[in-house]
Amino acid sequence: MTDQTSGQQQRFEGTKSYIATEDLKVAVNAAVTLRRPLLVKGEPGTGKTVLAHEISKALGAPLIEWNIKSTTKAQQGLYEYDAVARLRDGQLGEERVHDIRNYIKKGKLWEAFTSEKLPVLLIDEIDKADIEFPNDLLQELDRMSFDVYETQERIEAKERPIVVITSNNEKELPDAFLRRCFFHYIKFPDRETMQDIIDVHFPGIQKVLVKKAMDIFYDLRDVPGLKKKPSTSELLDWLKLLLNEDMPLEVLQDKNPASAIPPLHGALLKNEQDIMLFERLAFMARRNPS
Repeated sequence: MTDQTSGQQQRFEGTKSYIATEDLKVAVNAAVTLRRPLLVKGEPGTGKTVLAHEISKALGAPLIEWNIKSTTKAQQGLYEYDAVARLRDGQLGEERVHDIRNYIKKGKLWEAFTSEKLPVLLIDEIDKADIEFPNDLLQELDRMSFDVYETQERIEAKERPIVVITSNNEKELPDAFLRRCFFHYIKFPDRETMQDIIDVHFPGIQKVLVKKAMDIFYDLRDVPGLKKKPSTSELLDWLKLLLNEDMPLEVLQDKNPASAIPPLHGALLKNEQDIMLFERLAFMARRNPS
């Protein structure tokens, strides 16, 4: 099965639990067809990481996750050689010391390259790592192969995996890396898309409650000076709490965020600076009622 034919046979149309916009579907399918890494950016909470999970489900492909931290090195994605353990075993006279393969730990790229079934490889939050991290992966992602120097073997991909790379824009990524990716920015959902997302998670939810909650939510996101705007996942958490507490609609009646802090605001506002901002706005609104 060639890259081209597999790209034509497998198309992503979203799933029952994931609302994908048309432009996102186009981006995913273009990346699958080209077999170029799909670089996904967007606000935290817009579903970048979940996208890889849903592509995996939709295409029936195994998911291999590589969660990047500030200390992650590109070499860890290929393999790691534990020379210390081998030295220790040598001192103890262990039989396994004679086979160096016993001390080589396969990385996520190795797993993806040798997977029996075409996998989805998620490289999550690539911008958390050192600035050189993306460049250090260029050759391996281009050639879909790498050498294991300790065993003198070459690991080659049976078929180019579907690679999804997420970034929160914490660091600029190198141009050479960007040229090799298909790029998509997930825009924050508009009200219509958000309604579809809510319907998936809360089928049959009262429409009036959703409308009032979304009024507050979107007005809250528009407040100038907000340090962290609430995300889709936080809106869903808030709705779940409102339903669980059986919150009366009257509490949500006044949608102006300047007049009062929303009920159960801990689901939406995640730092003291933003809470203090709302307290000041509420105080000023009480002093100067329109």
